[in-house]
Amino acid sequence: MFNKEVIVRCESGLHNKQATYFVQKANEFSSSIWVECDNRKMNAKSLLGIMSLDIVTGDEVTLSAMGSDAEEAVLALELLLQRDVY
Repeated sequence: MFNKEVIVRCESGLHNKQATYFVQKANEFSSSIWVECDNRKMNAKSLLGIMSLDIVTGDEVTLSAMGSDAEEAVLALELLLQRDVY
């Protein structure tokens, strides 16, 4: 299991397009990946789950992954939370 706490820096937070890109990136990895915010934990590969967390700029989230590419997955998703991708 690989965990990392991250401050969301992208201006749009995890909504609409940003959330879609985040979930698409998460689905590129074989590991199980979760996002936790405000004591709520959702599957990073679920668009509805991610959007239901209502993550905005400045929120602290915990990215967790378990599997063969866990560290790589968490680090790649962390990058998406640092900037807007569209």
